[in-house]
Amino acid sequence: MTVNITFLGGTGTVTGSKYLVQHDGKSLLLDCGLFQGYKLLRLRNWTPLPVAPNRIDAVVLTHAHLDHSGYLPLLAREGFAGHVYASSGTRDLCRILLPDSGHIQEEDAAFANRHGFSKHAPAMPLYTRQDALDCLRLLKTVEFGLTFQPIPGWRATLSPAGHILGASSVLLEVAGRRILFSGDLGRPDDLLMNPPVSAPAADTVLIESTYGDREHPKEDVLAELAPALKRLAARGGVAVVPVFAVGRAQALLHAIHLLKLRGEIPNSLPVFLDSPMAVHTTHLFEQHPGEHRLSSKETHALTHSATMVSSTDESRALASRHGPMVILSASGMATGGRVLHHLAHYAGNHRNMIILTGYQAPGTRGATLASAAKSVRIHGRDVELGAEVVQLQSASAHADAGQLLAWLKTMPQPPGQVYVVHGEMAASDQLRLRIKNELGWRAMVPEHGSTWPS
Repeated sequence: MTVNITFLGGTGTVTGSKYLVQHDGKSLLLDCGLFQGYKLLRLRNWTPLPVAPNRIDAVVLTHAHLDHSGYLPLLAREGFAGHVYASSGTRDLCRILLPDSGHIQEEDAAFANRHGFSKHAPAMPLYTRQDALDCLRLLKTVEFGLTFQPIPGWRATLSPAGHILGASSVLLEVAGRRILFSGDLGRPDDLLMNPPVSAPAADTVLIESTYGDREHPKEDVLAELAPALKRLAARGGVAVVPVFAVGRAQALLHAIHLLKLRGEIPNSLPVFLDSPMAVHTTHLFEQHPGEHRLSSKETHALTHSATMVSSTDESRALASRHGPMVILSASGMATGGRVLHHLAHYAGNHRNMIILTGYQAPGTRGATLASAAKSVRIHGRDVELGAEVVQLQSASAHADAGQLLAWLKTMPQPPGQVYVVHGEMAASDQLRLRIKNELGWRAMVPEHGSTWPS
């Protein structure tokens, strides 16, 4: 009896990662992500899965970013009652990310209803904060390197993948087949995180391809960030920095701290971290010392390198401050959250700056900002863009194309099949070609909703 994989997300796009592995009447979901970006993709969140949630026996998460975990509250509300297996770092981050996601969706729906710019009457959240809190009881932690049975007779092992706290690659052993899912792979030279460990032997590999068609620049984030913040400080402007609350917020805080220590930017430049989720995540670095590069002294500095903004009143008060200052706020692609209010307030002034810190998925406001657009739509109105937009090319937490190939080369022997996933079509297909031409391995980009043997 074959082991089949159905690609329910994260194919032809970098969002919505869901890979359903089925054998002998049993089903396991590798990742349970939310679709973000284009409306056409976001609408998939409202479409029922082809398998009833109560027929899924277990979920294994690679990491906590919402494009990998953000569908869990809905899955649980619709009837899934099995265990969700994850590393302790992923569990800790899910406790922060998922309730926040539900809260933001409730806020966005309420805002749309108050201002009447939704086509739905009333606009409804995909799920609520309470739905997210309810699903957290399903999380079951497993240690890196220890094999466990998510389903009786199925074996799984998590390995550190770098990228963010808790991020894992997953080796799944089912009916004599070994399926390796890379998850999101970090960079070997990341400013914060340890490099991914080598890949184990497998028959089938699912490899991410976020940066499958490009290489990261040689200069590091410090070299890119320093001149931008010097310009900002000199003209007394405000920098709004959309950041992913998990990972990029902490990397930027650390980078700014290092630049101040080196005297490359003014030590007096005020920095604000305006995201309760990012504030909580920053403190988690103290609880997971083995997963990142920071010393205890640097970890302490990370939590004291900015004014931590928690309440909405404190957030609103920032609008009455004068520059120069730097405001780091979620979300990283400007799809929601407090950063939208800061963008609406500061984006029109030419003295100000918008600093983009990572991959901006097509269809997001971040992608609009990166495209040199004249305006961006926020809360139902068009906001003129007069501020300087700086896109950091070296701040990504994802391995680039060469680093993805290097990770595949660490496998003890070639796999029988590689499925290239979690990338825009051009990136996925370019990586597919390189795997085929440079490694001589079988590789394909599966279509959304398709089913293939392992």
